[in-house]
Amino acid sequence: MSSDTATDAAPPPGASPAPEAPSPWARRLRRFGYAGSGQRSARERLIDPFPAPGTRLWQAIGLTPALADRLARWSGWAGPLLVALLAGALRFWHLGSPRAVIFDETYYAKDAWALLQHGYEGAWPDNANQLILGHPQRIPLGLDPSYVVHPPMGKWVIALGEWLFGLTPFGWRFSVAVLGTVSVFMLCRIGRRLLRSTALGCLAGGLMAVDGLQFVMSRTSLLDLIAMFWVLAAFGALLIDRDAARARLAAALPPDGRPNGEVAADAGLGWRPWRIAAGVLLGLACATKWNGAPYLVAFGIMTVLWDTGARRVAGARHPYRAMLRRDAVPAFCSLVPVALATYLASWTGWFATGNGYFRHWADGRGGTWSWIPAPLRSLWHYQHQVYDFNIHLTQPHTYQSNPWSWLVLGRPVSYFYESPKLGQNGCTAPGGCAREVLALGTPLLWWAACFALLFLLFRWALRRDWRAGAVLCGVAAGYLPWFNYQERTIFLFYAVVFVPFLCLAVAMMVGALLGPAGATERRRMWGAVGAGTLVLLIIWNFIYFFPLYTGMTIPMDAWRARMWLDTWI
Repeated sequence: MSSDTATDAAPPPGASPAPEAPSPWARRLRRFGYAGSGQRSARERLIDPFPAPGTRLWQAIGLTPALADRLARWSGWAGPLLVALLAGALRFWHLGSPRAVIFDETYYAKDAWALLQHGYEGAWPDNANQLILGHPQRIPLGLDPSYVVHPPMGKWVIALGEWLFGLTPFGWRFSVAVLGTVSVFMLCRIGRRLLRSTALGCLAGGLMAVDGLQFVMSRTSLLDLIAMFWVLAAFGALLIDRDAARARLAAALPPDGRPNGEVAADAGLGWRPWRIAAGVLLGLACATKWNGAPYLVAFGIMTVLWDTGARRVAGARHPYRAMLRRDAVPAFCSLVPVALATYLASWTGWFATGNGYFRHWADGRGGTWSWIPAPLRSLWHYQHQVYDFNIHLTQPHTYQSNPWSWLVLGRPVSYFYESPKLGQNGCTAPGGCAREVLALGTPLLWWAACFALLFLLFRWALRRDWRAGAVLCGVAAGYLPWFNYQERTIFLFYAVVFVPFLCLAVAMMVGALLGPAGATERRRMWGAVGAGTLVLLIIWNFIYFFPLYTGMTIPMDAWRARMWLDTWI
């Protein structure tokens, strides 16, 4: 018996009462787009199945029904893989160009090499870049430790590429390009799980494949893309955990699938390895750059709110109380201690070698905390010094920007620039040429994302769409904390951490443009025209700015034509 047909039957003991008619307030909200939960059973609402893949497209191009069905079933993996292969081809194309140490590569490429050689960041002379790029190459790494202001995990990732290919531009960019490519594949799969659509998942990954900021960061040896990779992987792990936990709760309900207050309040959600994996991944994000810490807080809150929602659907009369009693402590233990242990493990080289900066600061020091091992106290002192440095970093920089301007790309960062004359570096223009690597998001994608975020706010506030809330959480955790540091020197490329969530937002908006499954043929047609036009314009926009993303030599007039805003110069 389903909840649709059992409204007159007495509920079993412990079950929640049958759904009531909408209240006047609920009817008023529906005028503004609020949608209720429908009349599905609790079990059906807990388990949102993937729709069966369609075969109309494959049959339309002349394939047999059997082959069309096979291709449709493979599309969940084949589609993301094809998108990732395209992204990888773009990111590895001339990866060693420009053959220079661009922007903050001067810190991280050399720190990574020092970690590989000594286990700690070492000191370099002022002319180290020229010696590293010279013929023959010289690597003037000393034994003295160097003061650094970021944890070591991201530099260990960079060091892997240097171990494989040496201390060269290709070597120090290799690992970042790999993560930039794999993150596109992950976003396709994450979007598919979140939106229950292979097409929209591949669209989200495809949009990130042609985002200029993510593209440039994938080809540059900086830490922010690496932090983005760990954050995105943690989000995917929590999505898998959400589906698994809701499936267990659904299985605990009575056979008829009706809500049951006792089961919803008391049922355990079992062993949750994916949430522990998210704790490890968030620890790796924090161990790459401290802007991963807000995600640990935001995602921790998000996962327990998901548990609250599951218990409410299952029939809990006091879902927050049930969550606090059954889920809050396990969630905390799965995330925070695991992330902290992962963070400490990333400092293994600093602990083991004994030669890192401040490594012996606490040796022989007494005081209230002398019972804590000296290496841990030394690390705490080091972290305190780094925190003090970061919050007081107010030295003006040509390319610094206020976070208010990030979403509209107010002030991108130029990583590399030179002006070849006629006959130099492939310049064929009498008026001279320009070569630049500009960390600029694809403008039409980012400007469309501004509207998409407003759409998601509507979906979350009035339609109670948890998917919109999850995407907004991913954007907010990477964006809003920077508003607390208005005086600090900060840059637009920090926003790469939440680029995947902007792409998910645009994909979700495109899905709405296409229209619901029950829409008329005319509505679907115009929706497809609008959505297709937007996607094609974004792709064209990426192609147009491609020379600025890769440091290609172009005529100066062509470079000026791409400076759409004065603040981009």
